[in-house]
Amino acid sequence: MPRLLIVHHTPSPALQAMFEAVVSGASDPELAGVEVVREPALGATAADVLAADGVVLGTPANIGYMSGALKHFFDTVYYPCLDAGRGTPFGFYVHGNEGTEGAVASIRTVAKGMGWAQAAEPVVVMGPPTKADLERCWELGATVAAGLL
Repeated sequence: MPRLLIVHHTPSPALQAMFEAVVSGASDPELAGVEVVREPALGATAADVLAADGVVLGTPANIGYMSGALKHFFDTVYYPCLDAGRGTPFGFYVHGNEGTEGAVASIRTVAKGMGWAQAAEPVVVMGPPTKADLERCWELGATVAAGLL
């Protein structure tokens, strides 16, 4: 059974809502053939990544960059997963109250360096997530999961 790993740093109600929408989309009954694994960014390991067929990342934009927790995740898994993870489909979501461009660029840069393949457009939300934003998060989770079938 294909495995989707959702690695997230969820320190706010806005990110919790986005995370739950991503999980809901990835766990849709029509995608019952995909195992969805959720790990906080500070707990996710190289073994988690190596066991996954696809990855969704979630982070706040902190001072114009991905969260320190997600950066720690990348620092931990980069070299152990560099060769074995090439081609891994991924998607991501970012929440911020100010500029999110640096967070988006940094995630794309590290994922490209790891050889991951972007499977869906990122969901970037400024301020409180709207119903439409949460629907885009649902679609993100569903799209990456469906691509594993």
